[in-house]
Amino acid sequence: MGPVSSSTTLPTRAWCTAVALLGVAAALRVADPRIRQRPAPRPMLPRSALRDAPLVPRRSSKTTTTTTMALVESAVPTAVAVNTAAAALGIAAKQKVLTPAGLAHGWFLGVILWSSFLGWRGYATCVLYLVLGSAVTKVRQRQKEAEGIAEKRGGARGPENVWGSALTAALCALAGTAIPALASAAWRETLAVAFVASLATKLADTTQSEIGKAYGRRTYLSTTFEPVPRGTEGAVSMEGTLAGFVASVAITGFAAAVGLLEWASPALVVCVFAAFVATTAESVLGATLQGRVPWLTNEFVNVINTLIGAVVAGVLWRNWAAVPGGAAVLVGAMLAPVVAAAVRSVVESSSENTS
Repeated sequence: MGPVSSSTTLPTRAWCTAVALLGVAAALRVADPRIRQRPAPRPMLPRSALRDAPLVPRRSSKTTTTTTMALVESAVPTAVAVNTAAAALGIAAKQKVLTPAGLAHGWFLGVILWSSFLGWRGYATCVLYLVLGSAVTKVRQRQKEAEGIAEKRGGARGPENVWGSALTAALCALAGTAIPALASAAWRETLAVAFVASLATKLADTTQSEIGKAYGRRTYLSTTFEPVPRGTEGAVSMEGTLAGFVASVAITGFAAAVGLLEWASPALVVCVFAAFVATTAESVLGATLQGRVPWLTNEFVNVINTLIGAVVAGVLWRNWAAVPGGAAVLVGAMLAPVVAAAVRSVVESSSENTS
């Protein structure tokens, strides 16, 4: 048997590293004082109850701040231990998912998430994003390198990638932890939905881009539908779009599985829809302004992208009762352009075969 190629070993290392990270998180979560002190997350309240409830029921802002800070301080040692162990495992395994500087910044991000009101659930969801995002980046790596459209550093994430992808998620975690007015159950539910939507948006964006570059047979500008080469900023493909949709469903489903969202709520549809809206907006931004405006770097576009996803999800969730048609309308709005693009692709393929 010949030597195993690097295109095979790198995704394998990424998956093994992620499994190790999640294993450490699961093993150490019992040491988190907050898990012992509070009951399991309660079911999400009806929209009317959340709308009518006071922001901080039966507590003064001073009491809420004191309680929140006590919980954060009790969680910090565990957060530091988990992330230090994860970083040590990554270094020992010679991981190539993050650069050394990226690993340091990822450590800090992990401490923020684990210490926040999202706890280990938010941390695990972010780790899953890192795993899946890194894995799809490695798909057909050699082909993309030969075509000059591969990610720099072989796909390893640096500090700019860490914060370009997860700054919005970190802000959601910090807002629900450090701002008393946002520490109520209603607002924390909203911030949890926004948090998941931001990561679903970034994973969908990464997957669309990488799968489109690897397998896209026809790529078009999102603004004019003009055929363009794979890897062009703002280009979309049927293969990439479908893969991105599946990725957003996967990470949103994981968030529900670990208890960050409720299965029986419309939050899952809201997060997937918000990711669809945000990635569409990012494609338009890439086709029109990115590359023409000097300060509009890829990392800054990523921040805008995830921010759009978080805001759309938060607004929809806070006003879900006012959404006409509810989940059916959102699903229809996502499927309509996908079906239209599929029909267009089939028609063009048939025309080419006929000629």
